[in-house]
Amino acid sequence: MNTKTKKSDFRASFKSMDTEELLDIYTNRPIGYVWAKLFAKAGIHPNVVTILSIILGMSAGVMFYYPDMKHTIIGILLLMWANHYDSADGQLARMTGKKTLWGRMLDGFAGDLWFFSIYFFICLRLTPQPIPFLPDTEWGIYIWLLGAIAGLICHTRQCMLADYYRNIHLYFLKGKSGSELDNFKQQREAFHNLPWKGNVWWKLFLYFYGNYTRKQEKSTPNFQRFYALVREKFGDDIPQSLRDEFRAASKPLMKYTNILTFNTRAIVLYISLLIGQPWLYFLFEVTVLTSLYLYMHNRHEALSARLYHKYRNA
Repeated sequence: MNTKTKKSDFRASFKSMDTEELLDIYTNRPIGYVWAKLFAKAGIHPNVVTILSIILGMSAGVMFYYPDMKHTIIGILLLMWANHYDSADGQLARMTGKKTLWGRMLDGFAGDLWFFSIYFFICLRLTPQPIPFLPDTEWGIYIWLLGAIAGLICHTRQCMLADYYRNIHLYFLKGKSGSELDNFKQQREAFHNLPWKGNVWWKLFLYFYGNYTRKQEKSTPNFQRFYALVREKFGDDIPQSLRDEFRAASKPLMKYTNILTFNTRAIVLYISLLIGQPWLYFLFEVTVLTSLYLYMHNRHEALSARLYHKYRNA
């Protein structure tokens, strides 16, 4: 196989160049691709790779409980390894054609488990420590409150909406087959049509995944109105002119979806751990990332409102 063919196969393992981040293109994706090729040769299913990434990511969180540099470095390396496997599972699924809804849900769940472990053990570590600039006051319950706001409120919403916007972009770029744009009604129908007997875990996944899609839809009322109009007028056969118009306006927002998912937040996390002040990561999430989230959300909703009014009477 020549170099040109290898490069083509590598690019084909991406979701799209529009939604890829430079750091991923030149580091994480190439490393993940090597792992994906090895897993493909070994006949390993993408879901197994996802489970391995969960184990690695949660183990990283355990390492961050310890304040010494040795455990910090091990934790950082484990989280980087988990991220490479997270890249590999998607590339492997696209290479082998083994893309499933179960795999998509498990992949999304993986990142949540990584960060649950990270938040939990950072809070556990800091609980008995003094608050910076207040040497006579321990963090105590305050670090758990800060961690809960950062993780359960900010992080969850940021990643949920970033994932949704990327799949919206892929839908207009590549069509239904090239996107994972799901909806609440579809997931609830699948849930109710599936018997409990022999399908307990799958039913639970469908229920919680349905709730996830409902939150995405409730957070984006302008897009839901525009999307309903597009479906009513064109179905899945969207005119190329509309695809191009939406892509041009949506593409600049993809950099914010990337910032709100993993790489930027991981770099800030690593720095805060290396300087021995992991609480700074929580503060960064609550302030900087939340500001970016609000900006991205307002821009996308404004875009959806503009296109709705343009095409409503077209």
